[in-house]
Amino acid sequence: MPPDPYLQTTGLCRHYRRGPTVVKALDGVTMAVGRGEYLGIVGSSGSGKTTLLNLLAGLDTPTSGSVSLGDVPLTAMSRRELAAYRARCVGMVFQSFNLIAHATALQNVEMALLFNGTPPRERRRRASAILERLGLADRMTHHPADLSGGEQQRVAVARAIVKKPEILFADEPTGNLDFENALEIASLLDTLNKEGLAIVLVTHNLEMAQQYTQRTIRMQYGVILQAGQPGSAGAPHP
Repeated sequence: MPPDPYLQTTGLCRHYRRGPTVVKALDGVTMAVGRGEYLGIVGSSGSGKTTLLNLLAGLDTPTSGSVSLGDVPLTAMSRRELAAYRARCVGMVFQSFNLIAHATALQNVEMALLFNGTPPRERRRRASAILERLGLADRMTHHPADLSGGEQQRVAVARAIVKKPEILFADEPTGNLDFENALEIASLLDTLNKEGLAIVLVTHNLEMAQQYTQRTIRMQYGVILQAGQPGSAGAPHP
């Protein structure tokens, strides 16, 4: 376990009933994410890694067990408190980008600030600044269909971090990218972590996780096979 946990789970289970069969997507997982940590969760399709990510992000409810933010279980939060946790603390990046097709890059990023009370002028200023930082100053008025895959994912990253979250969940963020763009996104996430952002990277690519993350958890069939110790995997982080 990391020395300063931000999120932690105890005996976390997510079971689904499919006819007479109970599918154990997650089955008794105990783990934690440290403040400022870069954690890799690695496993093949169906291993439970995305289910775990959704529970950590408050997007799903466990069948049993708990996810806690500090000492507060997410299941003890009201719907409003849970929405506030996702709006203020959590950023998310997905394999499929999930950009709104009829909105420009700038509008897509601004939308991340719609629900936390940020005034319109400040939304525009912050969205423009983060897109400029990510090298998209000349792409702000472009729609997703006019952007390359790498550019779309950078817009998605900008949308996730513009609200200055405490933790970023990245679900196969390079899965739809070619090698060059995948390296660019991986490097960007590494830079964000070195600036203090906690990141949980879900991937099937063990080599990528070991190169960039500080610690790697390996999953299979809803359980943790191997939980690395802090500093046991990944490139050196100063």
